[in-house]
Amino acid sequence: MNATSANALQSSENPFLAAALAALADLPAPEPVPAISMLADGHLLIIGELEVALGWAERLAGQREVTVLALGEPPATVDRPDAENFALEFGNQVQLSGHLGAFELYWQAVEGTKKATFDVVLDLSPQALLNRVELPDGYRAPGRDPLDQALAVIDLLGFDGEFEKPRYVTVNERLCAHSRSMKAGCSNCIEVCATEAIVSAGDKIKLDPYLCQGCGTCTTVCPSGALAYQFPRVADVGLAIKVQLKSYRAAGGNNACLLFHSAEAGRKQLAALKRAGKALPANVIPVEVWSADAVGLDLLLGAVTLGAAQVAVFGAGSHDLAPLQKQAGLGQSILNGLGFAGEYLRIVDGESGNWLAELAAWAVPAGVPVAEFRLVADKRTTLEFVIDHLQKNAPAAPEFIALAAGAPFGNVIVSDACTLCMSCTSACPAGALKAAADAPRLSFLERNCLQCGLCANTCPEQAITLAPRLLLKERRAERLLKEAEIFCCTACGKAMGAAPTILNMISKLSGHSMFATPEALARLSMCGDCRVIDLINNEKSTKAWEMTE
Repeated sequence: MNATSANALQSSENPFLAAALAALADLPAPEPVPAISMLADGHLLIIGELEVALGWAERLAGQREVTVLALGEPPATVDRPDAENFALEFGNQVQLSGHLGAFELYWQAVEGTKKATFDVVLDLSPQALLNRVELPDGYRAPGRDPLDQALAVIDLLGFDGEFEKPRYVTVNERLCAHSRSMKAGCSNCIEVCATEAIVSAGDKIKLDPYLCQGCGTCTTVCPSGALAYQFPRVADVGLAIKVQLKSYRAAGGNNACLLFHSAEAGRKQLAALKRAGKALPANVIPVEVWSADAVGLDLLLGAVTLGAAQVAVFGAGSHDLAPLQKQAGLGQSILNGLGFAGEYLRIVDGESGNWLAELAAWAVPAGVPVAEFRLVADKRTTLEFVIDHLQKNAPAAPEFIALAAGAPFGNVIVSDACTLCMSCTSACPAGALKAAADAPRLSFLERNCLQCGLCANTCPEQAITLAPRLLLKERRAERLLKEAEIFCCTACGKAMGAAPTILNMISKLSGHSMFATPEALARLSMCGDCRVIDLINNEKSTKAWEMTE
C-alpha cells in the first residue's frame, strides 16, 4: 500500500481521498517478508552460432569471465582473436535450466555429455532455449537484431554481485489438493505459472522461489489456500483498505470504488494518465499492490464487505486477464445470487482505449452493509467470514447458488454404483468426505469441498460427479450420501464390511476359474477364518499330510 503513489494519481483537492490516504500513515509497518539471496560472480555464457557469439565474446571478455558455446560441430579451423581470453566450446542438444547465479547447462560435445554452471546467459540461439512467458533474471534471448542484442548485453552486465528478492508465495503442503496416490486432482497453479516455477512433485507441488517473479496468479486460482501471497499479505492489504474506507466514509465520501493496480506497470500507466491531464473519478481510491494478478476472490469479496461499493482490478502488466476475470465472475455470481443487484466487481483492461470513460460511467450497485471483521491469512477462513456476512444481510435467501465449472465450492453426487469402498475419503484433501467408524456410511460436509476432483478420479466405480455451487442452507451440517447394511460371514456371522462392496467383489470374481464350483464361490461370502476351515474340511485336493514319496 503506497500513499505517495496514490497521491500522484488523483487531485489533492479531493478531501475524501485525502482522508483515506492519511489513514495509511497510522498503520504499523507490516512484518518483513522472508527473502532469498542470489550471487552472480560474473561468469557469462554466450550461446549461439560461432561468428556472432565470438563477436560478443571479444567485446565482453574484458568485463566478465566469458564462455562461448558455439552450436554445431567444431570446424576444421577457427579464426580466433590474437589475445583470446575466453573459453570456447562446441556442442549440440543443449539444455538449460536454473536461475540467476546458478544456470545449469548440459550439451553434447564430441567427447561426450558435458555440464557447466553460469551466472548469466546471453542466448543467441535461433530458437530460445527457455520458452516461457516470464524469463528468469539473468537470462536474455534477444534474437538476431543487433540492437536488441546490445540492449540485452547492457541488461546482463547489471547482474553482478549479490541480489535479494522476496519469497512472494508460501506453500502449505497440508492443504494442497494436487494429487493423491497417483490420481490427479487440482493443477491450477501449474497451468497458470508464467515462469514455470511450479511443477508437480508426486502428490504435491514444488515451487522454486528463485524462479518465481511474484505475479501471484497461482494464489488467485488455488482453491484451498495452499498457496498464499505475502508481498503484501492479504491480511495486511485487508487492514489497509478497511481503515481507508472507514476514513473515507467519516470524511463524508460515498460509493467508494477501490482500484487495485500493480506497483510497476499499473503505477506507470496511471501516472501517464495524470500527465495527459486526465484524472480518475473522484470516488476511486487507488490501491497499489506488487502484482494485480494476486487479487483473488478473498480480496475482491472481502473489499465489498469492508465497505467498497465497487472493486476493480487494473490489469496493466498482467500476463493473462482470464484468471482475474474468472475470479470476478465468480464473486459477481455470489453477490447477485444473494440478491445484491448490480455490478460490484470489474477487471479493467489497461489496453482498452476507453477504460477510463467506462470506469467513470460505472453505475453504483445496491449497497452492502459494512462488516467489522478483518481479512485473515487463511483464504477459506476469509471466504467463510465474507459469505456469512453477505448471507446474513442478503435481500434473497436461496438454498444454494449455481456456479460455473472450476469454482472452489460445490456438491458431490454419488450414484447407485457406489459400493462404499471409501477410497474417496482417503483421497479427499479437505475432509469433505468422511467414513463413519461404526457402520458403512459415507457423509459429506459441503463447506469443505474444493471441487478438486480427487474423489471422482479415485473412485473405482466412477460413481462420483462434481456439481459446482455455493450451498447456503445448513452449510455447516454434514449430510448422509450413502449408507448400506453390514455384510456378515455366512458361516460364523462375523461382520466383513459393507454389503455392496462384498457383493460387488463376489460378482466380479464369479466368472473366475478359481471359483467355478458352487463350493468355491460360496467361500467368497465367508470371513478369512471360515474360508480356511471350509477349505480344509471340504476341499477334495490332496492334503499335505496325505502326500507320500
